[in-house]
Amino acid sequence: MTPNAASSGPSRRSFLASTAVATAAVAGGMPLLTACGGSDSGPREGTTSGKAADKLLPTYVAGTVAKPDLPSKNGSSAGYTGKVDLAALATSVPDKLGTGAPFKVMSPFWGTPPKPGCAYYTAVDAAAGTKVTWQNQDGNTYGEKLGAVLASSSIPDMVVVPSWELVGKIANAVTAKFMDLGPYLAGDKVKKYPNLAAIPSDAWRMGIFGGALRGIPMPSAPASFIVPYYRKDIFDKKGWSVPKSPDEFLSWAKDATSAKAKVYACGDMTWSSAGIFGVRPSGTLGWNIDDDGKLTYRIERPEYLEALEWTRRLFDAGVVHPDDKARSGDAGQRFTSGQILVFNSDMSAWYGRTAEQAQSNPGFQIEGMDYFGADGGNPTLYASQPATIWSLIRKGASKETVENALAAANFSAAPYGSKERMLVDYGVEGTHYTVKDGVPVKNDQGNSEVINAWSMLAAPAPYFAHPDIPDVARKQVEWQQRMGAFLKKTSTYGMNIVEPTRYANLASQFEQLEIDYVRGNKKLSDVQAAISTWRSSGGDKLRDWYKELLDKNGSGN
Repeated sequence: MTPNAASSGPSRRSFLASTAVATAAVAGGMPLLTACGGSDSGPREGTTSGKAADKLLPTYVAGTVAKPDLPSKNGSSAGYTGKVDLAALATSVPDKLGTGAPFKVMSPFWGTPPKPGCAYYTAVDAAAGTKVTWQNQDGNTYGEKLGAVLASSSIPDMVVVPSWELVGKIANAVTAKFMDLGPYLAGDKVKKYPNLAAIPSDAWRMGIFGGALRGIPMPSAPASFIVPYYRKDIFDKKGWSVPKSPDEFLSWAKDATSAKAKVYACGDMTWSSAGIFGVRPSGTLGWNIDDDGKLTYRIERPEYLEALEWTRRLFDAGVVHPDDKARSGDAGQRFTSGQILVFNSDMSAWYGRTAEQAQSNPGFQIEGMDYFGADGGNPTLYASQPATIWSLIRKGASKETVENALAAANFSAAPYGSKERMLVDYGVEGTHYTVKDGVPVKNDQGNSEVINAWSMLAAPAPYFAHPDIPDVARKQVEWQQRMGAFLKKTSTYGMNIVEPTRYANLASQFEQLEIDYVRGNKKLSDVQAAISTWRSSGGDKLRDWYKELLDKNGSGN
């Protein structure tokens, strides 16, 4: 029931990619905050995992509202491909858990926020028994606002924190500024909030900050990979076979490119090259104990340079669109207009581009290219963290405020096939959407009011559902399931880790260096020198820190 989103909840990749601020860093998680200790006064570096973490988690109680047509497999999202009987939607929140006590929520927002008191906000508040004052902030500059707010003495009652903002002082402020929700949610206490109880335990484990359960998670599928999309309609028309090796891709790209016709094979393939060559994600997920027992970071592995070198070959061959080389404009628009035939994006582009072109270009077909390995065999793909966005409640909030915030989160986490999910995703029938052939369709008011606000507070287990184009949901799930068969977890998977602040910016230079190298503006020796500098400037000491952490907490894989 989410026609304008890839799944039941937003993701870091979909937000970044859709707002044209995505960088190569989207390949994995960012340094996150949690602690070895179990109290607020304990250390703010390290992680809490294993039995220590299990004691803090809510009891898992699976939801029973709607059985997916395509169950989760190999770390995929679930999928719903049939129409929902809108007249027979289930109720997942039978009683209003909110008391109507007012509270404030600060959240990142992409687009123009609706006006306070709009019909959508009023309707959801009435249904949930809440009274939310939204302090929506520009998602593109959210980190700046978040840092300023956390450094102040005035913090909203509830704050949404994405993982990619949890760096430096912001990371350390989370433990200091937000409360332990264990007294409300740990163990069977969560059963007061059934939709929160149905959130998978792995996602809740990622909500442990500073040795306590502080974050209400927005779950994500481990098989959430960047997708190398291709224009299937053009491939079919030209009689092209989908490449199955790096060399085949380059050969096809040369044949497909016609600078005279302003058609280029692809955009910047840096993100996909990581999947092709088996490069680990960035951030804390980049650490892994190799088969030889050595602990290494992603940039130290040979596949890191191999992926960059292959991407550079594409640029050198002239098969990458000049605007992608210049990092200007919108690669997605170049893709839909036929200027490029392959581009990288998150899972949301599958539906978004299909729906966008449905009327004006009905022959348009977007498909996800299956990953191949560096040798043309099976790829090695690394699992994404099971949660990357949280809502947190400020320390000092009254019991009534906490319970109303949890009531809101429980409403937001309503499952597919429920009245509550329908309201969160579509608003009010007749006001925000109409039903055509059994499918809800947003009108202009719905498109301006029912956008990323309530959905940021929490989410159910990840799923895909597009009632207007159900075949896209099927393709999304099946692609994740195929790729998930090659999924591996790094030693830090499922751990919410904060690195010591002295190492916070240690790897920050690599993003720009990668951009420059693949475009021919830097030499391979420059990248190799940067790796050496990383080691001598703290990388080796950080390795020792990670080794101690893993020795104490065990490996995530």
